[in-house]
Amino acid sequence: MLLVAVSLLIGSVSCFYSTGDSVVVLNPANFDDKVMNSDSIWVVEFYAPWCGHCKALTPEWKKAGKALKGIVQIGAADVDQHKELGSKFGIQGFPTIKIFAGNKNKPVDYKGPRTAAGVIQEALRLATVLANDRLAGKGDSSSGGKSGGKSGGNKKGNPADVVELTSSIFNKEVLDSKDMWLVEFYAPWCGHCKKLAPEWASAATSLKGKVKLGAVDATQFGDLAQRYGVKGYPTIKYFPAGAKLDAEEYDGGRTAGDIVSWAEAKLEVFAEPPEIRELLNDEMFAEECREKGICLISILPDILDTGAEGRNNYLTTLKELGDKYKKRKWGWAWSFAGEQDKLEAAIEVGGAGYPTIVALNIKKNAVLHHRGGFSKDSINEFLQYVIAGRIAPAVLRKDVPKLRKATPWDGKDGQMPEEEDYSDLDDVDLDDIPVDEEGSGHSEL
Repeated sequence: MLLVAVSLLIGSVSCFYSTGDSVVVLNPANFDDKVMNSDSIWVVEFYAPWCGHCKALTPEWKKAGKALKGIVQIGAADVDQHKELGSKFGIQGFPTIKIFAGNKNKPVDYKGPRTAAGVIQEALRLATVLANDRLAGKGDSSSGGKSGGKSGGNKKGNPADVVELTSSIFNKEVLDSKDMWLVEFYAPWCGHCKKLAPEWASAATSLKGKVKLGAVDATQFGDLAQRYGVKGYPTIKYFPAGAKLDAEEYDGGRTAGDIVSWAEAKLEVFAEPPEIRELLNDEMFAEECREKGICLISILPDILDTGAEGRNNYLTTLKELGDKYKKRKWGWAWSFAGEQDKLEAAIEVGGAGYPTIVALNIKKNAVLHHRGGFSKDSINEFLQYVIAGRIAPAVLRKDVPKLRKATPWDGKDGQMPEEEDYSDLDDVDLDDIPVDEEGSGHSEL
């Protein structure tokens, strides 16, 4: 099945909306203030200027903004320009519409018709649900979410998950630790500190096992406050995982949801790149492909065609791309021509030659084939298409069978198989040569 592009670059327009459209233009600088910290319901379109479907949605979006003005907020964010917003909310195709109601940290994907009437109907439905929940004393809960609003998280954190730090243990616990730390410097009399306390405990509980949260009474341990330039309360400092030469400023919000999101984003940035695994058995295939949304499978040439140096060059390219896209949590695996022939047949590779790479989504029974070269730039462009959904996938026409057990590559050049030496005809038994029906003694070809 041939793959076709489903959208083209639409032009150089950088934004579809202006201040007169009743559509709020959102960006990283104003998103938290306008959306996350607002009591209003927000319906937000995440778009890219080159997306044809986004351009077609624009007049309907403007109509919805005008009709819902003063009732529900309508916004739009160019995530081609502001990629951090796309990453934060897991945007993988355009346009993506999310509704922020109740628990703003768990927006709901809008799946209805892309018309003004459809958007208005769903927005008003969620507004009614939210109002009835508040009337019943359930707080800001919609679509199964917990209390959100400006607090941004629940208050069910365990205060014991916050490590109380002192001058005597600070270096050992924080600076000598391989863990990532967020440390609050507070004063017991500080009202803002008291307000932060339940949020800090909630974040500590949510991040337990991944990031450590501590607290320092700056009025009692003034040496620590002076060391890190604390001049107001509460002050939050960030200590990266591993070697900690100095603290960095925490620049996120003060709700549990804000703190957790900020910390998890830092974890992703400093996360280890994925391993590019050789497909040696079906268990490995399950871990990389069946248990993950998307896996990238590369089929490399036989070692006799490339030698160790050539194969290592291909693997280096894959490792660099794996590091670049580590936030995506994709699976990465490789084999070589003919080693997993049934897999190659199932994902329909080989006809265009080797090396080749595909993006496979087992759960959706879909595969995308890369038709370009195996250079870093070419594969990077292909992966951008995968993220943006700008290529239609092919449907797998047969199930992927279990993989056979294979022997791992030893990192060495290949060796040609030894051929039998028939130079000495005394070693040949002429009685073993097949004879034709007439007994001519000619062997069959």
